[in-house]
Amino acid sequence: MRAFLGAIQFLTIFPVSGKTAAPGRAALFFPVVGALLGAAGAGLYIALLEFLPSALAAVGVLVFWTILTGGLHEDALADVAGAFGAPRSRERTLAILKENRIGTFGGLALLFSVLTRWQSLTAFSMLPRAELVTALIASQAVPRAAMVALAWASRPVGTGLGFALCSTLSTPVAIAAMLEGAVAAFACGPQAGVILIAGAYLILRVLRGLFQSRIGGITGDCIGATNQLVEIFVLLLFTCRKCIV
Repeated sequence: MRAFLGAIQFLTIFPVSGKTAAPGRAALFFPVVGALLGAAGAGLYIALLEFLPSALAAVGVLVFWTILTGGLHEDALADVAGAFGAPRSRERTLAILKENRIGTFGGLALLFSVLTRWQSLTAFSMLPRAELVTALIASQAVPRAAMVALAWASRPVGTGLGFALCSTLSTPVAIAAMLEGAVAAFACGPQAGVILIAGAYLILRVLRGLFQSRIGGITGDCIGATNQLVEIFVLLLFTCRKCIV
């Protein structure tokens, strides 16, 4: 129970009373919390479609997810885009990651992220309801499994959330979390499952290589940005039905 509450505390704005598990132990339930967010978003989307056009229903789901997560991953994406958007020294890159302001690259990354997810979710109104639900669950569970995979395969830099997660994450917990993400992916169908896992793996490889080469490891922002990019990939995939049918 402490691990589950720790995952809620780490990934959402819900207040959690009492002692919770360390982030690495709580990572066991990261995909589960993601699946719950996805299921809640699917229920909201279907409800909103009853009296709103799909574009506005999609906005409602994005706002809902952003509020529940405190915009944590959006902020991370903006920070990473600002820090890695141009060639810089390791020290300067880390300094930008710690800054609170959003530069041009960060602002553009946020804009493209919101627009891409909004348009993808708008297209979800054409999916059968059962497929819509499993797709939205996967869109939140698979990225959180990817977060755990990145933390497991990388070295932490600094002493923030990234260090707290990486330094307390064990191999059995990481493997279990990745298996949970795989279950969510294959719930969408065999072909979709294979593509989702392969795509998430490629994104992880590219990002891990980038982070390693530029700063020698990962920070909490690197983990959050990875979540956001994998989410975008999952949502885009389900707008291309020829790829998953």
